[in-house]
Amino acid sequence: MNNKKIGMQMSLLMAVTLSFCLSLTGNISSGKFQLVPFLVTFAASFIISLIIGLLVPMPKVEGGIVRALGLEEHSLPARLVSSLASDLIYTPVITLAMIAIVRKMASAHGADLPPFGIMFVKSLILSLIVAYIIIFIVSPIFLKLVLKKNGVGGPPQDRK
Repeated sequence: MNNKKIGMQMSLLMAVTLSFCLSLTGNISSGKFQLVPFLVTFAASFIISLIIGLLVPMPKVEGGIVRALGLEEHSLPARLVSSLASDLIYTPVITLAMIAIVRKMASAHGADLPPFGIMFVKSLILSLIVAYIIIFIVSPIFLKLVLKKNGVGGPPQDRK
């Protein structure tokens, strides 16, 4: 089993999914969908997500937190905690970049914007909620897909 290959595939899938969802959420929450800002923020957040995914060993971070809390791997509580860890690592950085880009684009067109802090905090709260849900739902699905694609059995299923 090639852990680096699996990790890279997971990072790529998560980066595309998270970037798409957060860019779409941010664009729609502005009150009016605009294609260019959506594409620009999607591209920027995708690159940032990939970089974070390559620099931060998420399986080790998540596993360490799960073990520190005494949770059983792949259990529902472990998944809830792992999703939160990923959310708190990825989302603030992505949101900060997207807000900076959108502000720059909007101010170039003479838009009247709220203060940066207010805009960031409002967007961050929404993004943390959306990203948490997305990460919680798609991570196990993507992991099963990637493991299967690489000829490895999936993680044990929750037993109830």
